[in-house]
Amino acid sequence: MSGMSEVVVVRGRLVLASSVVDDGVVVASGGRVEFAGSVVDALEAGHGPALEQVPPAPGTYVLPGLVDLHNHGGGGASFPDVTTAAEALPGVLEHRRHGTTTLVASLVTAQPEVLVQRAAVLAELAEAGEIEGLHAEGPFLSYRRRGAHNPADLQEGSVELVRDLAAAARGYLRTMTVAPEVPGVTGPGGVAEALVEAGVLPSLGHTDGTTEQAEALIEQVTAALGAAAGPTAGRRPLGPMTATHLFNGMRPLHHRQPGPIAACLAAAARGDMIVELVGDGVHLDPATVRSVFDMVGADQVLLVTDAMAAAGVADGSYELGPMSVVVHEGVARIAMPQAAPGALEEEGPIAGGTAHLVDVVRCAVRGGVPLVDAVRSATAVPARVLGLTGEVGALVPGARADLLVTDADLRPLRVLRHGVNVDVAGA
Repeated sequence: MSGMSEVVVVRGRLVLASSVVDDGVVVASGGRVEFAGSVVDALEAGHGPALEQVPPAPGTYVLPGLVDLHNHGGGGASFPDVTTAAEALPGVLEHRRHGTTTLVASLVTAQPEVLVQRAAVLAELAEAGEIEGLHAEGPFLSYRRRGAHNPADLQEGSVELVRDLAAAARGYLRTMTVAPEVPGVTGPGGVAEALVEAGVLPSLGHTDGTTEQAEALIEQVTAALGAAAGPTAGRRPLGPMTATHLFNGMRPLHHRQPGPIAACLAAAARGDMIVELVGDGVHLDPATVRSVFDMVGADQVLLVTDAMAAAGVADGSYELGPMSVVVHEGVARIAMPQAAPGALEEEGPIAGGTAHLVDVVRCAVRGGVPLVDAVRSATAVPARVLGLTGEVGALVPGARADLLVTDADLRPLRVLRHGVNVDVAGA
């Protein structure tokens, strides 16, 4: 990659893992971070010559590049619908221009042969270094809590399909959303066991299950991940397991029927689970997002977009796998059949998001989540889930030089990936 040996110096209010350095600086070369900290410490470390031409920038924030683990597309490109890697790339670049420098491309429920084909296509992007890997959302999901997933393509757990998907993805299938109550998912010889064996992280979601069913899956996966984390495992550490967009696509929390949400919150509070939140102001009220941060802590929260093809482009009609989607005022919903004359028009379920991850971070901060916490849940936490701690998601020496520079309102001004400037939206 051209420019990777160049020394890059970025100055501003540095957002680190647990603090904000008001006059901070990042020095990078060879595509890696050499130094990240205060200007005073940088001078003491001998970086004075590199700092000479870079003025203070007190009106900007410098963040690690963002890491999105749940993303179906953007810029008009739908990852579940692409037939070539070239068709998918505009979606990756749309989010990268807004600061998401590490992205996991998500599929939706479809026929097995379609899922295998799409996994093979997206694996090409992963092999090229454009995405980090794949997320299969379905098809082992609840009919009742299917959301935007095609009911005709839902199925019972199949270890054979798990193995076919993992093989097609050529080692890049990172996570798969499953519902614990679906037959064949939990228990010996089931899907959860096969996923961990394949180095894929199970994620609990789209479920109408009970608290006990959710607890059983969490207990099984936690034990399996622990057993797979030994020194002879030979693969990058994954986990802990996640919950796919907590609250959305789940039986609601009720004091007499607590359902899966209670189990997920309890597991997150004790460190056995990290919960996704689509904190875009549409999927969840900002107060819900703030409350979950308060309950379980930022280290157990993943901020994600659940973005679809309309992210960054105009309202209109789109496809999400086999389902038709209508986007109105930035809200994506499944297109419903035309109502009869005089009948109330039925509103379809939410069909993914249209925000970028930096927008989700901004929404969380406006809702009362501390900036450092919101950023950590969009950077270091997803990096840990992927087994990439120290590589991405943090401004530390040796990490990849992925940076997002924003204004005071968290609007992107500059993006670097591997220390190289990325064309920024609106620039």
